[in-house]
Amino acid sequence: MTTPPGTLPVDDSAVHTVREIAQQPALWREVDRIVGASREALDAFLDPLVARGDLRVVLTGAGTSAFAGQVLQPSLARHLGRRVDAVPTTDLVADPRGCLAEDLPTLLVSFARSGDSPESVAATALADQVLSEVHHLVITCNEQGRLAREHTRRPRSHVLLMPAASNDRGFAMTSSFTCMTLAALLALGKDARDGVAERLARAAESIIEDGAADRTAGALVDRAPERIVFLGSGPLKGLAEESALKVLELTGGTLMAVAESSLGFRHGPKAVLNERSVAVVYVSNDPYTRRYDHDIVAELRGNLPVGSVVAVSAESGAGAEGADAWPLPGLGDVEDAALALPAVVYAQLIALRASQARGLRPDNPFPSGEVNRVVQGVTLHSLND
Repeated sequence: MTTPPGTLPVDDSAVHTVREIAQQPALWREVDRIVGASREALDAFLDPLVARGDLRVVLTGAGTSAFAGQVLQPSLARHLGRRVDAVPTTDLVADPRGCLAEDLPTLLVSFARSGDSPESVAATALADQVLSEVHHLVITCNEQGRLAREHTRRPRSHVLLMPAASNDRGFAMTSSFTCMTLAALLALGKDARDGVAERLARAAESIIEDGAADRTAGALVDRAPERIVFLGSGPLKGLAEESALKVLELTGGTLMAVAESSLGFRHGPKAVLNERSVAVVYVSNDPYTRRYDHDIVAELRGNLPVGSVVAVSAESGAGAEGADAWPLPGLGDVEDAALALPAVVYAQLIALRASQARGLRPDNPFPSGEVNRVVQGVTLHSLND
C-alpha cells in the first residue's frame, strides 16, 4: 500500500473507491459552477412551478439516491415553503397510486447515478401515467443513461448533469451521492447558494488531506466491532441511513450496520447494542435539535466502552464530552443538509477501512455478483394489467 502526499492510502483493491472519496471537494466546486452556468435555464423551469401554492415536490431515487432525498427533504421544505416528500423509486414503482394518491401539480426530482436502474425510468413514466400534471427535474451523473436520454428536450423536463467523474466506477456510490445532493440544494434551495460549496469543499479537504480522519476511522475499525450504529436527526437521519448502507455494501454485509434518529433509537432499535458495538452520532447544527443528539451521546457513553462513541460535529468542543469528537471545521452555521456532505466522508472512510480489514475488495465486494453496481433482476409490470 502506498500513501501519496496529501491523499488517502491506495492499494489495488480500492483504486476507484479511494479516488472517488478523495475527489469530492474538487467535484463540489465543479457542481457549483455547473449549477451557476445553468441558473437562467433552471430558474425559468423551476420558478413558475415553485410559485404555485398547490405544488408538491417529490424527491425520488433508489438506495443511496433515495437517501439524497431524505437528507434534502426537511431543508427544501423550509426553503420552498411547499410540500416536499422523499419517496424512493422502489416504493413509487411498487405502489404508484398510493405514493401519488393526491392528483396535485408535482415536481418529481429524480436522483440517479447511472440512470439505467429499472426503477429510475419506470418511476417517471408512472408519475406521468398517474398524475394529471407532472414536471421532471432529473439529476444524474450519466449523460448516456436511459433516464437522461429520455428526458432531454422534453418540454416538462430539465436534465441537470453532474461532472462526468461523479459517475462512480467503484461499487458503492460516494461522489455521485454528494454531487447530486449538493446540486439539488443549490438548484432548489436559493438561500443556500452563496459560497456554501466552497466552504463544504474546504472542510472536506481538511478531513481528507492530512490523513487524520483516515487514521481515526481505521482506529475505530481496529476495535473489531460486530455492530455499528449511525444516528442523526432531521436531515442527518438520511445521512445515518446512507452511512449504514455504505458499511453494509463495502463489507459485503459482514458488519451489521443500523441507522436511526437520535430520538427513535430508544424505541426498540437500541436492542442492537452489545459490548462489541460502536456508535457514530451526527450532531445537528440546529440548537434545538442538537440537544437530542447530545442526549443520545451521553446515554451511549453509559452503554458502551470508552472509545466506542463518536460525535461528528461542527461544534467546537461542546456536547462531545466522553465521546471521540470528529470535527467538521468552519461549518458551525451551515444547515444540516449541507453539513451532511463533508460528514459522510467519515462514514465512507469507515466503510472503506472495514472492508479492507475483512480482506475484501472495496471496488468489488461482491465478486460473485449476488449484488450488482447497477441493479439487475427487476421485472417491471404494467400498471393496467
